[in-house]
Amino acid sequence: MIPTKKLFFLSSLLTMFLLFACSPKVTEPTVVETKPDPKPIVKDETLSPCKHWTGSPQKDKAETLHVLYKDRLREKNYEEAMRLWKQVYELAPAADGKRPDHYLDGVTLYGQLIQKETDPTKKEEYINKVLELYDECAKCYEEKASIYIGLKAFALYYKYPEKATDMEKYELFKQSIDADQEKASDFVINPFTSLMIQLYLEKKIEMSEAQKYATLIPKIIAYGKSKATTSKAKDRWALVEGYAPVRLEGLEGVEGFYDCDYYKAKYFPEYKADPENCEVIGNTYGRLKWGKCPDVDAMLTELKPKVDKCFPPPPATVTTIGPRCSDFLREGNYNEALNCYEEKAGKTDDMERKAQYLFVMSKIYYAHLKRYSLARKYALQAAKLKPNWGEPYILIGKLYASSGPLCGPGRGWDSQIVTWAAIDMWTKAKRVDSSVASEANKLIAKYSKYMPSRGDIFQRNLKEGDSFKVPCWIQATTTIRAAKE
Repeated sequence: MIPTKKLFFLSSLLTMFLLFACSPKVTEPTVVETKPDPKPIVKDETLSPCKHWTGSPQKDKAETLHVLYKDRLREKNYEEAMRLWKQVYELAPAADGKRPDHYLDGVTLYGQLIQKETDPTKKEEYINKVLELYDECAKCYEEKASIYIGLKAFALYYKYPEKATDMEKYELFKQSIDADQEKASDFVINPFTSLMIQLYLEKKIEMSEAQKYATLIPKIIAYGKSKATTSKAKDRWALVEGYAPVRLEGLEGVEGFYDCDYYKAKYFPEYKADPENCEVIGNTYGRLKWGKCPDVDAMLTELKPKVDKCFPPPPATVTTIGPRCSDFLREGNYNEALNCYEEKAGKTDDMERKAQYLFVMSKIYYAHLKRYSLARKYALQAAKLKPNWGEPYILIGKLYASSGPLCGPGRGWDSQIVTWAAIDMWTKAKRVDSSVASEANKLIAKYSKYMPSRGDIFQRNLKEGDSFKVPCWIQATTTIRAAKE
């Protein structure tokens, strides 16, 4: 069996990546990832082409050593297990020709040496051996090679990031996913998703390739969930579902990445569930327009009369030169809407109106373009012009609170600490503006229970009340607090 590991999971497009998508940490894994499946036993009766003990005159000796090192490994007597493992590995690296235990147990044993070793040269040697064992395992058990290639990529991503470039890690994950398609292993999805988005936004892979996997990943998750029968398997897929789809959703901010069908499938059901809500109507219509749905599309033609009713044009007595900023926004032309509001903000001397324009820009960056840092920038500018206005701080708190899957896996420490910064903003909102106190209190009550536990704080040698800087794109100094137990 593979030992269970608790691995911690997340102006220009590159800037956009840095703003809304903090990838899972790698030097000290903080993203709680799904745990690799137990070592698969090769079901095909064809024996491995690599050296094994079946039919060998050394069979009895090899089997005895196999049993002995397995016993020591279960006892966590790693030193003795390693001594015995080296002997049986020399005799039969492929074990009986039907199982990859010697390769994967070797990974475990060298992993123990790596943790304890202080000599950089020896540590490098052990890491290279781990990577070599993954390669040998994939070569000698080709039926399950995609799993072992995925495990190697996983180790490079979280434990040994300096041993490969991001592109090399991505290619390994891609090789594993391409081989298995919808049946891909759960543990490869989150790191692959993070790398895929990063490399696309850095313009190192083509949009067509990123689109291919953005379409495949939800199918993999759906298939994995449908096949998960144990609580452990269901929980692993829940961790994936809490991370990868949220990261992929961020690509909605890239014009042209998703097509009309994507937006119809995602947003039209929201309208159907609340067909008289003007906010939902406007958002659905705008998203379909952003996705370049044609005006003759049946869903758009159903929405259009309701949009006109919810957001009527100005009275005939009002003279307007050219389209209004709200017209661009309504039609899903978000970039033009931003340009329009920015121009208006630059031209007016009315601080109240300027603040409103800037705040609308903040909401566009948040809700539609998924560019959180820019959303915060314009919200802060709006708040500065109108000091007793709490709404910008409410929005910034929501930006922080919704960053759990972006700065972590959606669960665990990295995803929980964002609540500290969020609650700080909501506390400030009600302090400067009593009119938002009710909303702020509701949000504080809702998210306080998602703060880290006292145990999690203690395990990291931290103390309640101490200062703490929330990383990722947030970069805010806050105070450590524990959820009430």
